[in-house]
Amino acid sequence: MADWGFLGAGSIAASSLAPAVHAAHGPRLHAVAATDPRRARALDPARVYTDYGELLDDPAVDIVYVALHNSAHRPWVERALRAGKHVLCEKPLGLTAAEVAAMTATARASGRLLVEAAWNRWHPRTRDLEGLITRGAIGTVHSVTARFDGLAPAPGNYRLDPALGGGALYDVGYYAVSAALAAFGWRAPRVVRAEQDHWRPGSADSATRVLLEFPGRGTAEVGCSLLGAVAETFTATGTDGSITLAPPAYCAGSAPSALTATGADRRHYPAQNPYRLMVEAVDAAVGGDTAAHLVPLAQSHLIATTLDAVRGHLARGDG
Repeated sequence: MADWGFLGAGSIAASSLAPAVHAAHGPRLHAVAATDPRRARALDPARVYTDYGELLDDPAVDIVYVALHNSAHRPWVERALRAGKHVLCEKPLGLTAAEVAAMTATARASGRLLVEAAWNRWHPRTRDLEGLITRGAIGTVHSVTARFDGLAPAPGNYRLDPALGGGALYDVGYYAVSAALAAFGWRAPRVVRAEQDHWRPGSADSATRVLLEFPGRGTAEVGCSLLGAVAETFTATGTDGSITLAPPAYCAGSAPSALTATGADRRHYPAQNPYRLMVEAVDAAVGGDTAAHLVPLAQSHLIATTLDAVRGHLARGDG
């Protein structure tokens, strides 16, 4: 049973993580730090701070959840780790693979747990998908189609600003890219083609389309956008069949969901709270449960490496 402290009280913290901590068995929301104390109090913690550093100095806080904009992840993750806190950080963990590697090294040096809050990875359907593919239920995967089209950001939202780590690729693209990597057994791909659109010159990407090649295995068509036409699709095809996730492919939780695999019955999943499952797993791991399900940092690093490769391809104008 651990005491949690939140850095940030934005929409995800308010709508998902705080309710998950309050509903979970064991964790307690001890403190929230936010520039607006009213937003912090709305999460119903025992204590409210307006200075992030003061929360890190609170000896009662065992686990820090970092809910800040993407470009603030690394500095506050590392400060929290060096303060002796375990850390759950919103995805993407870092803006680059080098940032993820640096945070991983800091976690190792501090002897503290660091986990990327890719909440959908705790959903039973996502875990079944990865397990079925690993066990060869559809043979050897040779092609994947993965797409996530999300809501358009409101004016002033950090997702519009490339300096803050905004854009469709970092946001909803993360889910589609990570699902493609999982389908190919977490192998490193080569970027064959990449295209981006922008809301306006100088803004972050409003849409990204990528073709990834996994040498000797196959390809993944990955697309994402933040233009308002919401859609989430995923299909992996192998030598012996295919697996499709019924929409929404990535953000299932509050409603029942399903998975269809060739040669197997359609699997149905009741409404879940993957945020709560994630919180409980991290809390258990901090308490010494070695069987608690966590997203490996090696996978977080590969996702970041792949996003680096996409951005590098675009910067070179390779098409």
